[in-house]
Amino acid sequence: MSTSPRLRNPSLSGRESTGSPLAAPEELTAYGELSAPAPHTEAELATVLRLLSGAETVTVGRGRDGASRTAAEAFATAWQARGGTVLATVDWPETAASWLRPARRLTAPSPDAWVLAAAPRGFIQLARRLHHSTPWDPTRTVAFASLGDSRLPAPAGPRTLNGLSGATSEGHPWHFQGPWLREGAPSRGTGRGNGRAGG
Repeated sequence: MSTSPRLRNPSLSGRESTGSPLAAPEELTAYGELSAPAPHTEAELATVLRLLSGAETVTVGRGRDGASRTAAEAFATAWQARGGTVLATVDWPETAASWLRPARRLTAPSPDAWVLAAAPRGFIQLARRLHHSTPWDPTRTVAFASLGDSRLPAPAGPRTLNGLSGATSEGHPWHFQGPWLREGAPSRGTGRGNGRAGG
């Protein structure tokens, strides 16, 4: 991922599959090798917390790599120290048959917001499953830097990630708007709560 995202548009159309909600293998490889998550920074974590202003309850989703696990654990510790509640922590593999089980586990608690730390490849498939099969709302989702990659909306589908926000490793906010990765936080709030736990 670029450490300071610029306004960009993927070169391919990003159309969603009309059959299975999952991306075909060629859709996942069309943009080159997606980067593995790097260890999170304190600035990144602080921005993730700040973007959750207005939320009280969250569900944390993470990949199974070490950097994602550590970021998720650091977030949960900081969030609970602020008085917030973590309803569940859900992990998922980079390859799976359908990703339906983790998608349902992420959305079952009906949190104010979701927090994600993951490698892009597995997350693309999970996001498509979330979009197709659950009430997940990307506008109430905040991610660590690994998911701030301008190549994600095309294989995920441009509507799938619309409104998802996150932080770069330097602590700069970003968000997806259709197929675009844009600098800055989205204009609307993330959570549904009264803001007691937000940064």
